[in-house]
Amino acid sequence: CLQKYKPEVLSGVVVVNTKETVQHQGISLTMEGTVNLQLSSKSVGVFEAFYNSVKPIQLINSNIEVVKAGKVPSGKTEIPFEFPLHVKGNKVLYETYHGVFVNIQYTLRCDMKRSLLAKDLNKTCEFIVHSMPQKGKQAPTPVVFSISPETLQNVKERTTLPRFMIRGRLHSTNCIITQPLTGELVVEHSEVPIKSIELQLVRVETCGCAEGYARDATEIQNIQIAEGDVCHGLPIPIYMVFPRLFTCPTLETTNFKVEFEVNIVIVLQDDHLISENFPLKLCRV
Repeated sequence: CLQKYKPEVLSGVVVVNTKETVQHQGISLTMEGTVNLQLSSKSVGVFEAFYNSVKPIQLINSNIEVVKAGKVPSGKTEIPFEFPLHVKGNKVLYETYHGVFVNIQYTLRCDMKRSLLAKDLNKTCEFIVHSMPQKGKQAPTPVVFSISPETLQNVKERTTLPRFMIRGRLHSTNCIITQPLTGELVVEHSEVPIKSIELQLVRVETCGCAEGYARDATEIQNIQIAEGDVCHGLPIPIYMVFPRLFTCPTLETTNFKVEFEVNIVIVLQDDHLISENFPLKLCRV
């Protein structure tokens, strides 16, 4: 099957390639859209109510007949179709998203039914759904930061840390998903040579219900923006493109949430690892 996505309509052609005439009992298309939720191993068994809240959520489930029973001639046959995206009840078409504990996926399956003696033929492929653009202008939310032993949290022996000062800024933590995350970082000074500076994009997926929630953070991608002991006082550009299938506009519903964060990670030569976390809000305009 070959499709292209239009707003509210999925259109394309069903392609049948055959060396000889094929008898069939009808060709149909089935459209499905599902949110699959999964609990991490640490959450299983914590709340009994979770087992009801993580059942798959069906957004679309519809079927159309493209061709009635008959014959397809030998050679290549293309059958055009238009399939409207009718959601179930008051459901919302969330944007396509491939996560670890939350997965939002839309598929189109083509079935050719054949006689009892011949095997039915089918083919499934995924199509991508974009959420509706958000209304109004998205105001940038710049963040200026400084990282030093005094600003770090979760440190037991602060006095044993080497002295360092790293300053920088993110141009906006309110991000348009089709545009890169940008900013800059400057190492003012560091007693210990630097080994690496990295940008780590993290998804935070929450599944659950009123009785309790399971919140899990997992890495999407890690980009090294500097290697070795960089020049002090030199601005280092921050630039990260959001990967299409593994990110989506920040999403919050009754049963699940999908949020995003970025970590700036500095690894020192003595293997001290310094990390600063910034929550992001992703949107589509």
